[in-house]
Amino acid sequence: AQEGLVSVAQRPAMVKYAKEPENTAKSCKARGSDLHVHFKNTHQTAQAIRGLPLKKAKKYLEDVLEHKQAIPWTAFNGGIGRHAQAKAFKVTQCRWPKKSCQFLLDMLRNAESNAEFKGLDVDQLEITTIQVNRARQMRRRTYRAHGRINPYMSSPCHIEMVLTEKDQQVSRPDEEAPSKMIKLSKRRMAQQRTRAVVPAS
Repeated sequence: AQEGLVSVAQRPAMVKYAKEPENTAKSCKARGSDLHVHFKNTHQTAQAIRGLPLKKAKKYLEDVLEHKQAIPWTAFNGGIGRHAQAKAFKVTQCRWPKKSCQFLLDMLRNAESNAEFKGLDVDQLEITTIQVNRARQMRRRTYRAHGRINPYMSSPCHIEMVLTEKDQQVSRPDEEAPSKMIKLSKRRMAQQRTRAVVPAS
């Protein structure tokens, strides 16, 4: 083979995301594959931070680690305990998944570094896309009575997220603000007409 040429087997694999951002210049991405963290816990934690600004999402996950806030459980919620902290989300079940929060915090910091490298405004970043998928289960064994062996499977997951820089909205000056149209009832319009009529002297 000629020098300088890279065979197909040696090329780095192309990483594909489930959803590409609409404006790549204003977005940053982060992903992790086959992460050793429970799929169900991570799925619910990701649902809780979807759509949040970056700083607010990091503060929320840090509060969950300190048990100041909780992650609401809306799916996979069989046997999940109830707690008063769930009232803030109008549900009854919640948890504090420590490992899932730590993994997502690391991914948010990774995405933040990618945004700084691209020259984006970190304060304006928002989590527009976050996705958690099941990965291939990993097999272990557990020993039971009478010499039997049962499977002892783990449930890892893939995580990917896209953060987008929000456009700063500039408020319109008062003099340029259009006058609001007020819709009047028929009775009100008739009253205004009678007031406008000048009585003959």
